[in-house]
Amino acid sequence: MRKFLSILGAALLASAVQAQETTLEDPASAFGARESIADIALAPDGASIVYVAPGAGQAANVYSIDLETGEGNTVATSSGDPFFLNWCEYSGVERIVCGLYGVDRQGQYLFPVTRLISMNLDGTEAVSLGQRRSDYASYGRYNDGRIIDWLPGEDGEVLMSRVYVPEAFRTNTRIVDNSEGLGVDRIDTRTARSERVEAPRDTIGLYGSDRRGNVRIMGSLRRRGATGRADDTITFYYRTRDDDEWRDLGAYNFITRGGFQPLEVDAERNAVYGLQRHNGREALYRIALDGSGSEELVFAHDVVDVDNVVRIGRAGRIIGVTFAEDQRFTQYFDEEYAALAQALSQAIPDLPLVRFAGASDDENVLLLWAGSDSDPGRYFVYNKAERTLNEIMVARPRLENVALASVRSIRYQAADGTAIPGYLTLPPGRDDARGIPAVVMPHGGPGSRDEWGFDWLAQYFAHRGYAVLQPNFRGSAGYGDDWFVTNGFQNWETAIGDINAGGRWLVSEGIADPGQLAIVGWSYGGYAALQSGVLDPGLFGAIVAIAPFTDIGLELELTQNTTASANMREYLGEGPHVRAGSPAQNAARITVPVIMFHGTNDANVDIRHAESMRDALRGAGKPVELIVYEGLEHSLRDSRVRAQMLWRSDRFLSETLGISGPPPRAPSEADD
Repeated sequence: MRKFLSILGAALLASAVQAQETTLEDPASAFGARESIADIALAPDGASIVYVAPGAGQAANVYSIDLETGEGNTVATSSGDPFFLNWCEYSGVERIVCGLYGVDRQGQYLFPVTRLISMNLDGTEAVSLGQRRSDYASYGRYNDGRIIDWLPGEDGEVLMSRVYVPEAFRTNTRIVDNSEGLGVDRIDTRTARSERVEAPRDTIGLYGSDRRGNVRIMGSLRRRGATGRADDTITFYYRTRDDDEWRDLGAYNFITRGGFQPLEVDAERNAVYGLQRHNGREALYRIALDGSGSEELVFAHDVVDVDNVVRIGRAGRIIGVTFAEDQRFTQYFDEEYAALAQALSQAIPDLPLVRFAGASDDENVLLLWAGSDSDPGRYFVYNKAERTLNEIMVARPRLENVALASVRSIRYQAADGTAIPGYLTLPPGRDDARGIPAVVMPHGGPGSRDEWGFDWLAQYFAHRGYAVLQPNFRGSAGYGDDWFVTNGFQNWETAIGDINAGGRWLVSEGIADPGQLAIVGWSYGGYAALQSGVLDPGLFGAIVAIAPFTDIGLELELTQNTTASANMREYLGEGPHVRAGSPAQNAARITVPVIMFHGTNDANVDIRHAESMRDALRGAGKPVELIVYEGLEHSLRDSRVRAQMLWRSDRFLSETLGISGPPPRAPSEADD
């Protein structure tokens, strides 16, 4: 561990000293390796950290480190079959709660499964925090629930919104647990003993606390008539400080994004912060919880959406609001943190993206993350009393001292003249690239957006000599209602048209050789990559689609017997676009080779989408390859698999586009 550095002294050693650059012999493995820190948390007393790190395959391990001595130990491990450790947080000085994730297959359906466990920092005395398992359960319980209040000061106790499944009738006994739905329990994480705070109700979808042990917000899931199908609207209720009566707070429609969406209760102000429309964009509002219904606009941006509040520590104290223009920014409400953020930007000028990732309960010790477009990120501990900053970890050690590409914000014109924002990544050291291979890389979602910062997929292709364009096409989130339109499926022609215009812009600017232009996408980005070949055959010389959505009609069929079927029909829409907007239904229009990658345990996009696309392309006599990864989910969370995927994509593009130069090297078989 490095010696502490004064934040008011010299800049951080990592920024001030130029290390000798490293040449990568195996770039696919270096860029494909999962981040060394999947999640990290700071102890309530600021004396230690726990973090989740990847292991071999889908495995994940939890480690604890004493920040004074630097000594550490392995707390727990998970194989990834059927569960992998996802995150951990302190419930006390010597106790942590960890979340696990897995996928359960029931017939043709895949269901995400989450579990919560608690253990000591040495891994002993592990207990489950979910409902006690019963052989008489009426149906499967896929979620344990979530922690809604870490109860700072109550060492080891938490408030948990807990999922309950009723027992079926038992013979020879009247002792049957009929609890069903979501309730709230106060739980001792050392023993799993619990005290009921809110009785379970099957119509409730969420609870929120004031982070002081009081349940103040409740969300009710509407049903569509007598069908039992989920509605698209959540109705919210609140309590005042003085009584237990639930009062109307408002409603939020997650399809249209209309209404008030609560984010966090502020106990001191006796109010709730949330997002709501203002001039066609998401803005931060505050509603009083005193019974008056008083509403106040706290912060609105005149160009982009506000997307969240900024919290600090386990108490979730609100210190600001965040939004993304070309780069992510935070508007601080708290003067101390505004000044501290400014001081940090001066101390580590090469890492302009700074996030407060954790705090001791007294907020004297802070855990920070800082990164940039060409730095995957570093973790620091800052001590307010000593005014010292210490770098403790890096996010991607295999890329240390490797020359990485810078990312610039750009605008280009769509066919109708609309300026489309995006990000251009050129090969490292090239400021004015001309006539090189290029990749257009649309993001997933589609209700998402790309941001300025490090992107391992874009950086790999830039490292291999490609220019990479990441467009925030219409249908992307973050730019208000007029930009989001309905979504990138119902308005696919606009979204895909904007993406294809990005390819033409690369050629018109002389950045890309017109014969060496490809498109690569993941999830909705994979859909966009395939549909681009339907809308504009031949614009891109090769298509790479990772975990792609390929058929609107197929998705409606796959979800028709689920509780979300009505919402899915509303989201995807009905009409001519269901066929016209499905690349699997228009495979004959695609004229260039296609390669796809998909995991069999993908609960986000069923692998049948990729299989349908493969079969359609083969039926049309088109060149296609589908690479299937057994047991992997949507993110392909296996470093070896990601490395293989990068290498095979790279080789496919090199061969298909006729790129000269040495072929990409196959990744090594070394462990993660």
